[in-house]
Amino acid sequence: MTTTLLLRIAAVVSLLFTAGHTMGGRKQWSPIGGNAVLDSMTAFRFDVMGVNRSYLDFYMGFGWAISAYLLMQTVLIWQVASLARTDAARVRPMIAVFALATLANGLISWRMFFPIPTIFSAVLFLVLVAAYAARR
Repeated sequence: MTTTLLLRIAAVVSLLFTAGHTMGGRKQWSPIGGNAVLDSMTAFRFDVMGVNRSYLDFYMGFGWAISAYLLMQTVLIWQVASLARTDAARVRPMIAVFALATLANGLISWRMFFPIPTIFSAVLFLVLVAAYAARR
């Protein structure tokens, strides 16, 4: 397999990861449904830099921000695949950055979250490592 093809595969995996993360955060989500923690996060409001927010606002905002960064990652991996078509050796440092960031994300997901994002991170990491190691 070529570096370009492997990076296109990585971009598709990243897009699926983005879609899953975004769909999971469309509403106030909890794996156990409504609960006292979500109620407290919604009810406790505070002023910060001239606006009034709740802890849930921050929680949801960080989730949406992660979706935006995942989409950016998807687009950049796709663009790097185009560059790899003409000079795969020059994109290897970029692939390494994506792979290391994905590894870190996977370790955080494994330690702090649940299996699905960990699995997506592992698959994406492996495809990126394969793209890094590919000869063309």
